[in-house]
Amino acid sequence: MKASDLQELHRWASKASEVAQEYGLDCFPQEFEICDHEQMLGYMAYSGMPSHYPHWSYGKQFEKQKTMYEYGVSGLPYEMVINSNPCLAYLMRDNSMLLQVLTVAHVYGHNDFFKNNFTFRHTSPNYTLQNFKLHADRIREYIEDPSIGIERVEALLDAAHALSLQCRRNLSIAKPSEEKQRERFVQQFIQNSQDEFDEADLERALRKVPLEPEEDILLFIRDHNHNLESWEKDVLTIVHEQTQYFIPQMETKIMNEGWASYWHHTIMNKMNLPQDMHMEFLVRHSQVLRPHPGGLNPYHLGYQVWNALRIWYDGSLDAGDLRKDELQLYKAMKEDFEIRDAVPPGTGSKTGHEMMFQIRETDRDVSFLRQYLTPVMMRELHLFEFENKKSHRGESVTVVTSISEGDEWRKVKKSLLANIGTASLPVIKVEDANFNNKGTLLLRHYGDGRELEAEYARRTMEYVQRLWENPVVLSATIQKKKSLITIDEDGKAKVTIDE
Repeated sequence: MKASDLQELHRWASKASEVAQEYGLDCFPQEFEICDHEQMLGYMAYSGMPSHYPHWSYGKQFEKQKTMYEYGVSGLPYEMVINSNPCLAYLMRDNSMLLQVLTVAHVYGHNDFFKNNFTFRHTSPNYTLQNFKLHADRIREYIEDPSIGIERVEALLDAAHALSLQCRRNLSIAKPSEEKQRERFVQQFIQNSQDEFDEADLERALRKVPLEPEEDILLFIRDHNHNLESWEKDVLTIVHEQTQYFIPQMETKIMNEGWASYWHHTIMNKMNLPQDMHMEFLVRHSQVLRPHPGGLNPYHLGYQVWNALRIWYDGSLDAGDLRKDELQLYKAMKEDFEIRDAVPPGTGSKTGHEMMFQIRETDRDVSFLRQYLTPVMMRELHLFEFENKKSHRGESVTVVTSISEGDEWRKVKKSLLANIGTASLPVIKVEDANFNNKGTLLLRHYGDGRELEAEYARRTMEYVQRLWENPVVLSATIQKKKSLITIDEDGKAKVTIDE
């Protein structure tokens, strides 16, 4: 960029920062880095991090994205923001001035959300960049070590990546201590003993590991497979820690993108843009928020819910302050609550923005949409549920099963909540590290009616066996039947279906 363009961008960015502060956004110090498309593709492959450990999958992702970009199949993001202190964001060098300014305003929304939402409190933003660099340095040391080498490191990373999301996903719920687990286990054992129980039986039962089902599969294997070398344990720890860093972003995607979109819209409208820039802003804003046919645009859904919340709370204070279109939405929501005899989101003395800041701090996508995505909003957004089915000719067809009319909105909402964030991932827990007293690792799928796909489950269990180095068994429901997937110590798979 020319020096004059940089000066103009700095002037607009400073103004956007001032407006954000006027509205009460509470941000980390913000840093911007201007990069070209090749650099942006590299950052995308490494999840936005300027430093990341190497693995073949990242190179594959880079080449895929680069090819799709060069052939015009996909574009590049307007921005990429890192949850760190100071907050780091990348701007595309070739974007227009308006798009740069819009991106800056959007980034301030993300920055505020990262700093204040409860799900990010464990991510240590002060040390994010240093931690990722240290992780990368350690992995490279293992690769360059002649006694280890790249093949062993990448094979271990393959297995760790396959299991990385099988972990605790809501860190606001404290994990019970070993003492507490033991206490609960003894109480349950006594309750289940119809006759007077034998102390020896209780002592034998207390040798079970784990006493309660364990979600963190990588950490469990790290701590209980005593054949692992120290470097292998370190690699599992690194993958687990980096996954824990990204999970809050998965859990708040709709809230976070909606929040940033709401505030870029609010900030830009406050900045008195020249007419030509304002017209481009309207186009760009519409492009970001446009619905995705057959899919869900988190920017669109999040923005609409945040805006409806602001309208509801401001209208509860004084509906006369709303614009005509906002007043119509407010009346529709109020009428819907009265028809359904439902309790609307709390009303009181707080303004819409005050309540938005409160909700931004205390919710994640599932609780946010469960409470604040109203039937009126679902109809406004034309949300529906669909399934892929086979026609009588054996062809795959998409069938709409529920729409947001009448009481069907409940089914649509339930389906939505089951498929956002980590809720879309299967929950697998360690049940027993010594199943049948043979050192076999027993895992169990905790389903909600959705089944595992047998082939994916088998391939994932092969990775578990590589790490455990003993037979592993997964208990799950497949094709509506109770099944066991067993991988023996030689890596051979066997699927047993209960007839």
